[in-house]
Amino acid sequence: MSFDVDNRLPWLLVALSALALDGAALYFQYGLKLDPCVLCIYQRTAVGGIALGGLIGAVAPAFAWLRAVGYLGFGTAAIIGIDLALEHIAVQHGESMACDFFANFPSWAKLDEWFPAVFQPTGSCDEIKWSFLGHSMPEWMVVVFGAYLVALVFALWLEVRHFRARR
Repeated sequence: MSFDVDNRLPWLLVALSALALDGAALYFQYGLKLDPCVLCIYQRTAVGGIALGGLIGAVAPAFAWLRAVGYLGFGTAAIIGIDLALEHIAVQHGESMACDFFANFPSWAKLDEWFPAVFQPTGSCDEIKWSFLGHSMPEWMVVVFGAYLVALVFALWLEVRHFRARR
């Protein structure tokens, strides 16, 4: 497998893995009947941002400027996502009360109104309705967003290597 910076496969893996995570979120919501809270919805949106960044990078990975936009998109979304997950953990542990019941998307992207089946919060942030290996969903999302950030650092390291090799 090639780790060339202009390879489309890693970008598609980022996008597909993020889309799979959002699909899993919908399964938890509708299949397992776990109502998402507003912080869950915001994390879902951040995962969507990672998917969008991956798709942007996959469009034409031979163009460095397009890769840069993809890196910026998926990196920003991962940082925002990990921050949201950490905030969610604090709410679940009673260390913070910073959780609204209604989503507060910007007026130019009212996702909760346009796609309520996906982006309408119906649960409470402080409830822990699901855990795996003793960790709640936002704790696992810290791991997920952290993994995306590790992948980003690795990709940027490859970019630097590629740039130095061309000089």
